[in-house]
Amino acid sequence: MATTPGKRSSSAPRKPAAQPAVPPPQRRPERTALVLQGGGALGAYQAGVYQGLDEAGIAPDWLAGISIGAFNTAIVAGNAPGRRVEALREFWDTISQPTLLPATTLGQEARYAGLGDDLRAWLDTWEAWRALVEGQRGFYRPRGWNPLAASGPDTASWYDTTPMVATLERMVDFDRLNDGGIRVSVGAVNVRTGNLEYFDNTQMRLDARHILASGALPPAFPAVEIDGEYYWDGGLVSNTPLSQVLASEPRRDTLVFQVDLWSAQGELPQTLLDVAERQKEIQYSSRTRLITDTQRVQQHYRRLLRELLEEIPEDVRLRNPWAQYATQLACDRRYSVIHLIYRERARIGHFKDYQFGRVAMREHWLSGQADIARALAHPEWLELPTGEVAFVSHDATAP
Repeated sequence: MATTPGKRSSSAPRKPAAQPAVPPPQRRPERTALVLQGGGALGAYQAGVYQGLDEAGIAPDWLAGISIGAFNTAIVAGNAPGRRVEALREFWDTISQPTLLPATTLGQEARYAGLGDDLRAWLDTWEAWRALVEGQRGFYRPRGWNPLAASGPDTASWYDTTPMVATLERMVDFDRLNDGGIRVSVGAVNVRTGNLEYFDNTQMRLDARHILASGALPPAFPAVEIDGEYYWDGGLVSNTPLSQVLASEPRRDTLVFQVDLWSAQGELPQTLLDVAERQKEIQYSSRTRLITDTQRVQQHYRRLLRELLEEIPEDVRLRNPWAQYATQLACDRRYSVIHLIYRERARIGHFKDYQFGRVAMREHWLSGQADIARALAHPEWLELPTGEVAFVSHDATAP
């Protein structure tokens, strides 16, 4: 996992396979959710995944995101169905450009993808350095004065993110996002309480502030004020909203596409730069396996409780308060989670989350398309579990 030249794989991204025909599930889920983790520049992978879903005719009715996942969520939910992939493309083409010197163009992608390990490593390092010094167009820019002299939470950061407000307001139709066609949930941390909170369009009207708050990672980006409270990036507490989706009430039969940008598993670091990279991977990985294992056990006991309640006479259930409480907890709903983790071109180095170069962005996107095609090649995964099993998960990108 070295970040120095000559120690990374130079393999080109896989081309997305042709999308398979997706037969209708034998038992259609009442809800289809797309859950998007935070990960900065790696978020282009999620855009590729969404394109694959769109081309397969799969339209999630609940989008939940943290950090860059919240930005992708807003772009999708805030555009008409036929324009969502195009809008994602416009968004990523915009923020993959530095603010000063010309960007590496997509027309040069093949040439740069074919570079040797050393030259490609220097290209990645150059793009990351530009992101730090110049900022990214339509996203953030360095503050023009000493950030250490900041005088409030709105300015206590290395960068100014007001360009992203303009980008979101230009590219997202917030009337459409809030019209209820798609449920939208984005997570952010209340700076005062330290609690993770979710902004949900079924409970409030969302605007650019809620999306920006979900991605306000300190100390790079400033806290965002909403109704008198200040918020930071939700990834500080949990980098995935998966638990929010699985534990929502009322419970419904649910198919979830969980798209992670950080892998909890990795190699033993050999250098200080490797340590910095591995630290990020561990810190920001979603603990998705722990969440799904916990939910699987809980759902098993909910179904067990429901079966036991069927053995209790109805008149007893109605007058016994414990039986009434157990009835509320009991559930026979079923869940299927398809889990994708970006592994192929994620090993750029410790700066992979802020290397916004257009060549890397395109590689991330293509990997997302390839991985979701690999997942959809298993149409049985789209079906809800049957029999005694109420919760299943599928690792779509396992080595």
